[in-house]
Amino acid sequence: MKRKLASVTAIALASALALAGCSTGTTAGSGTGASTDGKGKTITLWLAGGDTPDTLRTYLKTEFKKETGGTLNIQQQDWGDLVPKLTTALPDANNTPDVTEVGNTQSPTFTNVGAFLDISDMYTELGGSNLLQSFVAAGKVADKNYTLPYYFGSRYMFIRKDIWSKAGVAEPKTLDEFNSAVATIAQKNPAGIANFSGFYLGGQDWRDGISWIFANGGDIATVKNGKWTATLDGAKSIKGLEQLQAIYKTASKAPNDAKDSNQYIYLNDDDAIAGATAADAATPVSLAAATIMAPGWAHWSIGTKGEADGKVTRTWDDNTFGVFVLPGNDGKPAPVFAGGSNIGISAKSKNPGLSKTLLKIMFSKTYQEMLGKNGLGPANSKYVDSLGSDEFAKALIASASNSKLTPAAPGWAAVEASNVLEEFFSKIKDAPDLSALAKEYDAKITPMLNAK
Repeated sequence: MKRKLASVTAIALASALALAGCSTGTTAGSGTGASTDGKGKTITLWLAGGDTPDTLRTYLKTEFKKETGGTLNIQQQDWGDLVPKLTTALPDANNTPDVTEVGNTQSPTFTNVGAFLDISDMYTELGGSNLLQSFVAAGKVADKNYTLPYYFGSRYMFIRKDIWSKAGVAEPKTLDEFNSAVATIAQKNPAGIANFSGFYLGGQDWRDGISWIFANGGDIATVKNGKWTATLDGAKSIKGLEQLQAIYKTASKAPNDAKDSNQYIYLNDDDAIAGATAADAATPVSLAAATIMAPGWAHWSIGTKGEADGKVTRTWDDNTFGVFVLPGNDGKPAPVFAGGSNIGISAKSKNPGLSKTLLKIMFSKTYQEMLGKNGLGPANSKYVDSLGSDEFAKALIASASNSKLTPAAPGWAAVEASNVLEEFFSKIKDAPDLSALAKEYDAKITPMLNAK
């Protein structure tokens, strides 16, 4: 359930939408109340990827029919195709989805060009201040709400408890303790194998790496004099980058070009870790690690390998594996980048009233709790208990309590699509002057942030 943007620039996206009739401030249908007059009518909901289970999709169709007499047509779009498809469809009243899921980092680009309906009149009714505010901000322009949170999946740490124990390090309570612990594990290498990481952090893995910038009070960018400005060279950001550089050099054996992809395989390398001998250490093996950082849903892929009905299964063993929230400098959860989605109504929808009724169903207590019971963090904090009480639910809730998103800049899609952050992070380990490197990339990122 990764969130990746297609290679489109914010300039191209904005131009396509503007030429087709969407412009900043579009509020077509704004003020129209939720409608239950759906007899003989159909509205379309686009869902991204397979994240929303079939049981939830069936519930939405059934409840929409019950509430309005109309039909809900749910269409699934691949994450990799979502941005270009929305770019084409949202401005076209005859082909636009009435309601669509959109990645939380994708939302600002669309909201800033007026592609979504103003739903500020529903904000309080749909959850108000109980909604995950970092996601709310991603769907907001000039104090108006255009998209709201759908679900979240915050990041936390997954560890090999057996390796941590052998290294003689305890669960850290502060960020400095974490940084020291993973370096100690890498140095002691209790697994006894080559290329072992105390903490596997890919050189291009900025989605996890930015937590160290956030934890030190830094940011990727901020608004200055009405314009977005990259701030990687700020004093607080540099402190986070210095900690990251130390991790890359002392704790992680991940290559400089490694991204945030399937990190869990380095915990599951059972042959490399269990019963490893000195001879094994000299034999080329896959990289293994004592610690990874990943969204909460990664736990389904971690554990002892098995097979059922011809499919690979994983059994979690509490004696072998564990989780904890990355601690900040103050001992509270560090700010981490939250994964997940927003939801919005197309400004070109011919059925804004029925679309608003669908949103009411999606933000209802019943549906929010269904999200939680299926491992997706509900948008409304009142219903996070539905996630359960196991260690994964506790870690997810705690890590989300202080989560952050990328800048809600109109050109953020261009930043992600350009891979400029992957390029920047891949140079941190070997950079002789982090401040100079940060200034170089601030100069590249700032123009992209303001493109619309």
